[in-house]
Amino acid sequence: MLKVQEIRELIKLVDQSSIDEFTYESEGSKIKMKKKVQGQQVVVEPVQAVSETPKPAPPSPTTSVIKKEEPKQEVKHEEVQEDTNLHKITSPMVGTFYQSPSPDKDAYVKTGSKVSKDSIVCIVEAMKLFNEIEAEVNGEIIEVLVKDGQLVEYGQPLFLVKSE
Repeated sequence: MLKVQEIRELIKLVDQSSIDEFTYESEGSKIKMKKKVQGQQVVVEPVQAVSETPKPAPPSPTTSVIKKEEPKQEVKHEEVQEDTNLHKITSPMVGTFYQSPSPDKDAYVKTGSKVSKDSIVCIVEAMKLFNEIEAEVNGEIIEVLVKDGQLVEYGQPLFLVKSE
């Protein structure tokens, strides 16, 4: 069976591609993904195939991850709507969040840092590629929402910025 990280990366790739449906079968397990025509939503339907020797089916890692992550994202979305001057800098991909260019260097930004549209605020590593993430707005970092080295999801808020 695929690991949760591998499934997340498959979801990201399907979401960014022009295909509408994707099916993967391996070792008696099947994963089927469909997305809306507009490309706004990716639906993952894990399907456990019947094997010749009955085994207890482990809980689906994709189901538990999706159920745990959705409420957190909704809560943060409501917090942002309370103050219209706040902008969320979100992760453009699934990967590992790094706040500095290397472990021995200072963080790109911290709470209270002033940023411009093209300021680099962090790095998200995905498949051994280090992607620099820009602020997208002029303003001040109000809150860093993730910890250094933390796994982040596609679209997950990383920073709250009070825009100018």
